[in-house]
Amino acid sequence: MPDDIGRSIPTRTFWVIGIVALLWNMIGVGTYLMSVMVSPETLGAMPDAERALYTDIPVWATSAYAIAVWGGALACALLLMRKALAVPLFIVSLIALLVQMGHGLFLTDLLEVRGATAAIMPLLIVGVGAYLVWFSRDARQKGVIS
Repeated sequence: MPDDIGRSIPTRTFWVIGIVALLWNMIGVGTYLMSVMVSPETLGAMPDAERALYTDIPVWATSAYAIAVWGGALACALLLMRKALAVPLFIVSLIALLVQMGHGLFLTDLLEVRGATAAIMPLLIVGVGAYLVWFSRDARQKGVIS
């Protein structure tokens, strides 16, 4: 059923997923800010191998991290405003996320330092990012966002 501007009326599930996704992405923004603003005292207290995970990050990987989290948060806000621009932003965010997680998993000693279980969260995050791309594209196809 269309609403007053010709879009389909979103379901309760749409709103729940949109709000949870925004909260999820805001946690990502907070994690990003904590990682780039870690204090010298905190770094100094870490073992060398752990410290290297924070200090040996190339600018391109940090930039990908920023694009992933800020793009994802903005995409969620646009999704909740029912704007189709959410779809390409989720895609850009996912691509940046793949770059950032690829760096962390394959170009650092993360798994050596923290063990194989350190791969669980990055894989979960990529899965959520991929789901949000699908969800936003589905909402656009159904006319919920335009």
